Amino acid sequence: MTTCNSLQVQAFNTADVSEQIRATPGWVQHYQQMSPGHFAGQIRYLDLQGVEVYEEQMNTRVEQNFSAPSGALAFCFDRSDNTLYLLNEESRNIWITPENYQEIAVVFGPEFVRQHGLDVASLEGLFMAPLNCGQNALFGRWLSSTLTKLSQPYDLYSKDSLTQQLLEDCLFLLDNAQVCLDRGGLQRRGEERLIMKRVGEWAADSPEETLNLMELAHVAGVSLRQLQHAFKDFTGMTPSHWLRLRRLNSAHRELLKRRPTETTVAEVAMQWSFWHLGRFSSSYRALFNELPSETLKRSCK
Repeated sequence: MTTCNSLQVQAFNTADVSEQIRATPGWVQHYQQMSPGHFAGQIRYLDLQGVEVYEEQMNTRVEQNFSAPSGALAFCFDRSDNTLYLLNEESRNIWITPENYQEIAVVFGPEFVRQHGLDVASLEGLFMAPLNCGQNALFGRWLSSTLTKLSQPYDLYSKDSLTQQLLEDCLFLLDNAQVCLDRGGLQRRGEERLIMKRVGEWAADSPEETLNLMELAHVAGVSLRQLQHAFKDFTGMTPSHWLRLRRLNSAHRELLKRRPTETTVAEVAMQWSFWHLGRFSSSYRALFNELPSETLKRSCK
């Protein structure tokens, strides 16, 4: 962690998705690695006392199941396509990032929202909708550059001036993005988002539970076909593939927290319904770039 000036820019380099979560307290979130490789992430964080700025980077694909802090209003900019997503505490969502994902977010806390009379109710229909605006890319580059400059040993902005500029810029971008919104597909996306919200709530509330495909459709309260369409739009994968990767992540977490004297790879594989040890080991190595036995050895160091 690095603290460089009066505005307290902090930077965290992370080597596991659990570390990435701990670097952003206050959010309800659950991360799982969804593409091969040793995870490497970075968080940069600026606390403006009522307004927070986050910049997040991750090298592997990651499932994010999250909602914003209670009472907050968050402006999240996906820098892969420069789309703005507006979140509040009810915007619980599940999706999978691309590889080498970058996001920058401005979070206006509940007290700030109240003091500045931001009418959150009037934004209904915009939460988690992809909002496109020509200035999104410019704002993302400027804010990332500002965090870099603030990491130098001099003051570039005062807290009040930067806070005011962030508020004005975010509201300006939101104002312009609304006219670009494809309202024709908004209802369908809203229905699919509700399906994923139910799945996300189950995944967050029961992280160690396993289900089959039909049971997952029952949890979502929809048909298997509806579940497949929602997953294709929000995660880019089939529900079956998602369930398998979820079980691999659960096994990975179990191996990391146990010692070789406490368990075996075979026991962990069976715990997460991998009945063929060879297939489990090959699938595990394809995702995490190491055998489960290597993870178990590493956990005791």
